[in-house]
This record gives sequence, structure tokens and C-alpha cells, in this order.
Amino acid sequence: MRRPAGSPGTVTRISGPTAGAAVGTSLGLVLLLTSCGLFPAEPGGPAVSASQTQGSSTAPSTTAPGPSASEGTPASGWKTFTTTDGGLTFDYPAGWTVKDPGGALGGEFVDVLNAEGKPMAGLRTNIVTGAECVGKTPYEVYDSEPMVALAEGGGADGGVPRYVFESRGDDTDPVATQSTIAAYGITMVPEESGDMACPMFHLFLWPPSGAFFGGTYNPEDNETPGDPALPYLEKAKLYASTPEYQDVRTMITSLRPAEVPAG
Repeated sequence: MRRPAGSPGTVTRISGPTAGAAVGTSLGLVLLLTSCGLFPAEPGGPAVSASQTQGSSTAPSTTAPGPSASEGTPASGWKTFTTTDGGLTFDYPAGWTVKDPGGALGGEFVDVLNAEGKPMAGLRTNIVTGAECVGKTPYEVYDSEPMVALAEGGGADGGVPRYVFESRGDDTDPVATQSTIAAYGITMVPEESGDMACPMFHLFLWPPSGAFFGGTYNPEDNETPGDPALPYLEKAKLYASTPEYQDVRTMITSLRPAEVPAG
């Protein structure tokens, strides 16, 4: 479905205790956070790289299981993962793997891989958030759902985060391009209105600064039916109807403060 858009030149900012100004980056962050910068909340620390924000196919060298994994939620055969700091919890399919080297960049740094070892999503915390709308492009929203548990747990500052699977651009190439990309994740940016939208901003406020939980749609990693020669955005629409996508969606929307039970 097509979503609307505000007036040209709109500036959107998410503020928080350690929110910072947005900066542009090369393809990578462009995929999820065009015109936005990701930085650790600790001053002087190393910047978060593009692959780190997208659940990159390069898995961390440490493959130890997460600190908490138990059977049975939210559906039979699923497991539950709790971050090392005990702050956030999410559920994931039993056949998938959570890799958590722990303590990266002063925050949580978790990758979720499917049964074939392909990246489905990444969870990062302690990220400074900031977004500036420097230009609008065609867009589509394939799926959206409010995530009230994150707001109730102190992760929102005047708004409710929402899960979204969306795209920017309208290139007809069979793969993602510099200007056309689809991604799923959690955002606090209000829904657009019109035919053009600001760049994606898949971050949400989470103490002490911000967090990311999502991934970029990649036809090579994400199971997609149909002709491989189809335009990339057509593949993204098809992916939204697959069982794998439903698992990704269920996993990301299950994210909650650790003390809150599964819904």
C-alpha cells in the first residue's frame, strides 16, 4: 500500500537524552538510514558500521549462544533470547541461531541467522538517534504494526514505536540499488502522507539512547518466490507473503522489555 508524505524540506528528529545530529553515509546505512548517522553513546567510541546495522552476512567471530534461551514462546518450538544486560527480550524460531559476542561498542550487538546461516536481523543498542529529511523519494509500506510494549517499557519519549516493512525508490533493477531499497525494522517516525517520503529511519528510543532491530531485504538471503529477474521491489512485495517473512515479523514484533511477558 502506498503511504502519504509531508511537505518538502521536512525535518524529522527523534530526541532523547543522548540524541545526536544526523550525518550522511555511503551505501550500507543508506539502505536503512539514509542521511542518518549511527554512533555509540559513549563519546569518542568507534562508529557503528553499515554492516553492523543490518544483520550483515558476516557473523561475529564468537558463536557462543545468548545468555538466555528457553523453549515454548510465543509458539511451540520457538525460543526466547534475553540480552546480556537483561534489558530486552525477543522470541525466535528454534531452527534459527542468535549470535551474541557481548559488550560490543558499549551496547548489545546481536545477529539472528536462519537455519541456513543467512542473516535475518540484527539487534543493536546504545546508539545515538537523529534523523533529518534531506529529500523525498517514492515509497511503499508493505506492513506496519504498533509496538506498545516498547513504549510501556520506557523506550518511547512521547510516541509509540512501530514495526514497519517498507521501501524507498522506484528503480526496476532485480537487485537493490543506491536509490531503491526495502527494509524491515522498528521506527518512531510518524507515518508519511502523500506519494513521497523522507529516508527510512529504523531506530527507536531505548535507554540510555537508542536501538535498532531489523534488517535489509536481500533476495539472495531472504527466500522469495517468483522469477529472479523480477524488479527488486516486486520481489519485496512477494517476500511479505512468505512464511519466512512471517517468522521475521513475529520475531521483531516480539521485542519487549525483559520483564514484560510475551503477548
